[in-house]
Amino acid sequence: MAATGNTHLVKIPAGILPKDACVVLVKTEWNDRIINELEAGAKKILAEQGIEKITTIVVPGAVEIAFAIRACWEAKKYWDDRPHAFIALGCVIKGDTPHFEYVCKAVTDGVVLLNNELPVPTIFGVLTVLNEEQAWERLGGKHGHKGEEAAITAVKMIALQRSFKK
Repeated sequence: MAATGNTHLVKIPAGILPKDACVVLVKTEWNDRIINELEAGAKKILAEQGIEKITTIVVPGAVEIAFAIRACWEAKKYWDDRPHAFIALGCVIKGDTPHFEYVCKAVTDGVVLLNNELPVPTIFGVLTVLNEEQAWERLGGKHGHKGEEAAITAVKMIALQRSFKK
């Protein structure tokens, strides 16, 4: 279980990040008020880090996130402005059927697979919660802001990857 408000994450510097970094956010249409807040938090942090190349791709649901990320990578991997990180943004809220478990597993497995196969990081910014109240607690409430944390993680992973090339 995650600690309440992982404040150490935001205090650890990522190093100097080249301004040419490109980050692609892939967000779902479901639970759009929550998703838009996740996206706003991520964009805020990326802007604070001087990252100007931010693209958002919208997919119908969380299961489609992995496909969109792989398709984007395959389309742009040889471009000068190819992505240096992807951030998956979604919110899966438990209902009365086992659908929640299937969707959560599918999106988690998809992100793990992408992290093992793509040469750039895919950050898991998908909320998997029991109710909407829990989602809002993770958007600036007692559990921090998961959109901001996902962006910080992306910045740190880009910096880490670039440090290996020195």
